[in-house]
Amino acid sequence: MPRRAILAAGPAALCSFALCSPALSSGTVGLAREGSGRLPTRRPPLAERRFTSRAVEREIARVKARIADPEIAWLFENCYPNTLDTTVHAGTVDGKPDTFVITGDIEAMWLRDSSAQVQTYVHLAPQDANLRRMFHGVIQRQARCILIDSYANAFMADPTAKSNLGAIDDLTDMKPGVAERKWELDSLCYPMRLAHAYWTATRDPAPFDALWAESMARAVATMREQQRKNDDGPYRFERVNRHATETLMLKGVGAPTRKVGLIHSMFRPSDDACTLPFLIPSNLFAVAALRMLAQVHAEARHDNAAATDCSALADEVERALHAHGLMSDGQGGQVWAFEVDGFGNAIFMDDANVPSLSALPLIGAAASNDPLYRHTRALAWSTRNPYFFSGTAADGIGGPHKGLGMIWPMSVMARAMTADNDAEIRQCLGWLKTTHAGSGFMHESFWKDDPARFSRAWFAWANGLFGDLILDLDRRRPTLLAERF
Repeated sequence: MPRRAILAAGPAALCSFALCSPALSSGTVGLAREGSGRLPTRRPPLAERRFTSRAVEREIARVKARIADPEIAWLFENCYPNTLDTTVHAGTVDGKPDTFVITGDIEAMWLRDSSAQVQTYVHLAPQDANLRRMFHGVIQRQARCILIDSYANAFMADPTAKSNLGAIDDLTDMKPGVAERKWELDSLCYPMRLAHAYWTATRDPAPFDALWAESMARAVATMREQQRKNDDGPYRFERVNRHATETLMLKGVGAPTRKVGLIHSMFRPSDDACTLPFLIPSNLFAVAALRMLAQVHAEARHDNAAATDCSALADEVERALHAHGLMSDGQGGQVWAFEVDGFGNAIFMDDANVPSLSALPLIGAAASNDPLYRHTRALAWSTRNPYFFSGTAADGIGGPHKGLGMIWPMSVMARAMTADNDAEIRQCLGWLKTTHAGSGFMHESFWKDDPARFSRAWFAWANGLFGDLILDLDRRRPTLLAERF
């Protein structure tokens, strides 16, 4: 089915897009090789790449030379530059850089995905003026998106256009330029994290102008609105004739909560509706992101008032998390809950999308050696989590978005990046090597017993995260890259 036809068909079609047949491939058996035995690159020809960076190309060559396993090296070469190769649309608006970043097979820009997709290159920005301009453009575009609607999760390239995702019939306050209006707390956290990463890497204040400051003020104000201390706030959302994970109860307000200082998030990073509105991984992310934002305000803009406001909200949410975000592990201990309602009700599960309980260190929301995090992570990677799946192809975490039995490679990457022993990392690399179905790229999800059944052949966030994993191992466990898996 052509991509534009799928886009026109709406979210239901997008969610089921690209469940591939075994005819495409069956794991790594029979991979097509060039005459020399080398695996051919799956990157677009140079003339067809959306954006190129000399610094990124040097990084690919440097890291690839340190990887002994030919297939892992091939996957890195394909996946790491995928965002730049295929999803970045660079231009100018009002004389300033503008960078629109699509997710891959969906021609819209998610605040979350776009931030995560480009962050993998931020350490190279000091070496490449064009790359700095690209980051400047992403930060500025995100600021304009937030000012269009701070409750939206995805946006159109044309700020006057209607949604191309079939969301125009949603019962919510849809504005021009919005592709989808699902309130997801992490959608505002990711641009804060990206701004901090860019600032700390480059010390370049150029993107952090008055427009950006206005957007961040609106983002923080939205988080405060969604504490809902005095009323239900302005946000409502219902999607007609859709699955329960696509809409909110009680006329679009969501499930009841006791107002305890946590921030409501009506949808998860998977774009699925929350069962209980206090999504703990996203609240933990908010604490970290607000403190990152405070640093940018203080250092890049010398705005101590804005920095103090961010820190105060972070402190308040952190106190509420420790008072209301923990639950029993059923064995006499405690773990972070996945969702709570403030009345004492809690759900334990984990979803592959980041922020997740098992990926908290990746977003600065927990130390990887923190005992509470380690215990929570262990429980998430067990049958205590209804979305943990163990199959003949791999073990991993999925979520309701793609259905039972569908493992997201993103969860395997997060496990490897938070692992503290080589055996666990080797296992994760082995699973990733044997479940890309011969494509040379990471997918959204695959069937636990057959990786040839996968969703989304073009999912840039997952590809970028694989690049992050290899860079992480190059820094943390370089001897592993010298092994074959």
